[in-house]
Amino acid sequence: MQIEINKVELRNLQIEDYKQLKISMQHAYNDMEEPYWTEKDIEKLLKIFPEGQLVILVDGKVVGSALSLIVDYKKATSVHTYDKITGNSSFKTHDYDGEVLYGIDVFIHPEYRGLRLGRRLYDARKELCEQLNLKSIIFAGRIPNYNEHAKDLTPKQYIDKVRLKELHDPVLSFQLSNDFHVIRVMRNYLEGDKSSQEYAVLMEWNNIYYDKSPKLINTRKSVVRLGLVQWQMRPLANLEALFEQAEFFIDAVSGYGSDFALFPELFVAPLMADFNHLSEADAIREISRYCEPIKKRFQEMAISYNINIITGSMPLFENGHLYNVGFLCKRDGSSEMYSKIHITPNEVHYWGMKGGSEIKTFDTDCGKIGIMICYDVEFPELSRLMSDEGMEILFVPFLTDTQNGYTRVKHCAQARAIENECYVAIAGCVGNLPRVNNMDIQYAQTAVFTPSDFAFPSNGVKAETTPNTEMTLIVDIDLDLLKELHEYGSVRILKDRRHDLYKIKKVTPAKAETTENKTTKK
Repeated sequence: MQIEINKVELRNLQIEDYKQLKISMQHAYNDMEEPYWTEKDIEKLLKIFPEGQLVILVDGKVVGSALSLIVDYKKATSVHTYDKITGNSSFKTHDYDGEVLYGIDVFIHPEYRGLRLGRRLYDARKELCEQLNLKSIIFAGRIPNYNEHAKDLTPKQYIDKVRLKELHDPVLSFQLSNDFHVIRVMRNYLEGDKSSQEYAVLMEWNNIYYDKSPKLINTRKSVVRLGLVQWQMRPLANLEALFEQAEFFIDAVSGYGSDFALFPELFVAPLMADFNHLSEADAIREISRYCEPIKKRFQEMAISYNINIITGSMPLFENGHLYNVGFLCKRDGSSEMYSKIHITPNEVHYWGMKGGSEIKTFDTDCGKIGIMICYDVEFPELSRLMSDEGMEILFVPFLTDTQNGYTRVKHCAQARAIENECYVAIAGCVGNLPRVNNMDIQYAQTAVFTPSDFAFPSNGVKAETTPNTEMTLIVDIDLDLLKELHEYGSVRILKDRRHDLYKIKKVTPAKAETTENKTTKK
């Protein structure tokens, strides 16, 4: 990715966005005459249907938009022109009693294409269609590459070849990949569209939740899809080889619509092979320099694949101390760091690692989550504090070398799911790693655990992988079931705690250090 991105935002269009909107449209439609809407046009759209006008911003700059109307289904599916369906840009065709969300424009600035930002706009339109209980989304899409094949192919033949992937059209191919189907070919649809020879393809996406009777649709996303990576340790030639393997898994789980991708603890360990002539402590400090490049690349992939990525963990050398940290790279481009609080005796002995000092939860577009690294899950106080802050999903990247170690992680993770009435997802590394001291063997079975009640699996295991085999685990979890459990469960662990007898609270690091010093003096 050539452009460095810090923040991606999708929201409703505002009139203050117009200047940037116009500039992006001019770049997007540089092959058309008068390629932009006037400010008066945008004002009218925002007045009659503000919720239907969307923009996507990168670092505060408008780089794409999707504009829509609600129209009658018969009008939308009949033969029409662009001027007719928009009322010659008066938008008098907008009808709140209509059944169709009609797309009148969608574009992405050319410099920001390839990041799947257009897919976000389409997904937002689909959500709006469901929320408004509309029958479908319909629009007439351009076929800008048709001009190159018009001498040899009719529009119908061209569409068939694009559908069969024998030809590629930047607009039609994208729409077909987003579950839209062709209704008809429109002749003389958009005056001045020379690239498409004024042809357009009328397309439709059907809302499977559409109900003819009035119905309020819950806008909150209750079903969240998790993509867990059971990573095979293998020799890697360089950092790019690590990224290539990681992107393979991110591509795979995002292709199935996962909201999260979870990597294991210290899955970057193969990079230590180049420093195996050094001591274990020096070798792991050498690869800590990769921490920032890894974070940046995962941020890019979170944007590009529209998925929240939990990067497992990696060493970070900071202020003279070595930490075990990871990053939550959100699909909006932002990121937050988490660190391992409890360090195992092995990590202290071989690497001289130090524990982090911040216990926190993270707000995401799929609810509030917690992240703990391996050994931390064996300390129930951490997850209880996170639960008190509203955590619904706990992610645990781990690394264990023996079945004994894995058993501790597994059963403690199951306990955390039960006692905190939340989902717990764990992901680990598998296989052997020659030429890296202190990282010879790994054992893991990636899994998603649930509370134990009638709405959940009787054994508290939603799904799990084959032990010690590289693979992914893709699982749907229903957050609404947690709400029901909190209120109507057979037991109500969170509600039934005896706060009159005991409490757990955070202690600030400074206060904890003072307490420790006093204890030492005694």
